Amino acid sequence: MIKEHDLPRLRARWRTIARVLGKLFPHATIALRFSNEWELLVAVQLSAQCTDKKVNEITPALFRKYPNLDAYVRAGKTPAGVREFERMIKPSGFYHAKARNILAAANYVAENYRGKLPRTMKEMVTIPGVGRKSANVILGNAHGIVEGIAVDTHVMRLAKVLGLTDERTPEKIERDLMQIVPRKDWFRATYMLIDYGRKYCSARRHDHAHCPLTEALA
Repeated sequence: MIKEHDLPRLRARWRTIARVLGKLFPHATIALRFSNEWELLVAVQLSAQCTDKKVNEITPALFRKYPNLDAYVRAGKTPAGVREFERMIKPSGFYHAKARNILAAANYVAENYRGKLPRTMKEMVTIPGVGRKSANVILGNAHGIVEGIAVDTHVMRLAKVLGLTDERTPEKIERDLMQIVPRKDWFRATYMLIDYGRKYCSARRHDHAHCPLTEALA
């Protein structure tokens, strides 16, 4: 938990980080490809422990075969339908669990929200397979609703590397970042940090001393 007297220093640190990231990635945005809110939810669930690049290779054929929410609901009604769905998403990994969650989510949204995704965090996290991080991504990209900061593995790692938090769980890291980052930047912060992690400061061994933010914060 951040102490009150540390907030001014951390907020100033974020302003430096945001200035650099804004220059490096002026158009930072979600990498997943989708054409509607339901496709976004499916893509987000598939992206768990899978790269966005791989998900984007899977989803064109998947979205053609299952063009709307009702198609997912029908797929979940028979063992053969479930097996075919699993076959199509298998390259994303953990496909049994992902299929179970996605097909259950389709049924849940159809029954409880008349086929439309809800627009609040409280409601979104009741959907099977949707936690707070996924809900932040979906609400922000589908509806422009920002209730928090989506903390994925890149954001978790970089928030610690950049000295913004000492916490270890996504929920606690998000809480810290929400105190440091101005609300107007909550949505964009996620994608700037993700792009930075991918291009300059990956989890793999690299020359961290010469990463742009390391030099800017020195």
